Amino acid sequence: MTARTIKGVTLECIQGDIAQQPDMDAVVNAANAQLRTGGGVAGALHRAGGPGLEKECRPLAPIEPGQAVITGAHNLPNAYVIHCLGPVYGRDEPADELLGACYAHALELADSHGITSIAFPAISSGAFGYPLQAAARVALSTCISHIPELTSIQLIRFVLFSNQDASVYEQQLQDLAADR
Repeated sequence: MTARTIKGVTLECIQGDIAQQPDMDAVVNAANAQLRTGGGVAGALHRAGGPGLEKECRPLAPIEPGQAVITGAHNLPNAYVIHCLGPVYGRDEPADELLGACYAHALELADSHGITSIAFPAISSGAFGYPLQAAARVALSTCISHIPELTSIQLIRFVLFSNQDASVYEQQLQDLAADR
């Protein structure tokens, strides 16, 4: 695990399961436009959250790339799930702005709900094809740039599926935090 504290907010990168983050107030779903059970992160969170999660999501759908909505976490060990629709790389443009908007909107929702800790997956880097290193740079730089505006968030965690993914995020965090 790599962690850096910037202006009182800790950012950390770990390898793990986004559906198993009991110490986090909110987890972020790399959602599909209909906010339904799918593969990857959406599938894992919906399976763990149970049918109530999908039922709460239905009236909030569809969402557009870059948008985020918040629900309760149902059977997950968290208080909230923030659902973000990341861009499909090579189709939804400008991809970097849309991906950055996911993180910015998730942080804004979390902060407005008094959330102190939030866990993100690597949005858009799975089935949506976003290159991992570029996705990590957008994710981390967006979060770092929003730190001065945050009032309640104290911990931002990136939960990566594999050790290799975690290493890419850790390196990006070290590089970006060194500039602060």
